[in-house]
Amino acid sequence: MTAITWVLAADGNRALIFETRGLKVDLQQVEDIRNPASRMLESSEKFARTIANFLDRSHVQHRFDRLKLAVDPGFVGVLRECLNTETRELLYEESSNSNASGMRRTL
Repeated sequence: MTAITWVLAADGNRALIFETRGLKVDLQQVEDIRNPASRMLESSEKFARTIANFLDRSHVQHRFDRLKLAVDPGFVGVLRECLNTETRELLYEESSNSNASGMRRTL
């Protein structure tokens, strides 16, 4: 069975989720989630819950086997707290350095 990996690229404004199968680097976009109220701290926490709920539901539906995070450093902690234990256990790699915040230019 080929493992399905989801890659989450996110900050407090937008989350892109990509999928790859096996060891391929061929990423296919699965979801594009936008934060409609991206200016307030409360909205950042609510947005993290929205992303986490999507990931948790998708895990229950067996849509992915592994999860990689490429998340803005100011957002990764909030997001991790919102993920349920089972989804958090699927994390195999996390990137939240200052280069991830440059993602805003490309989103």
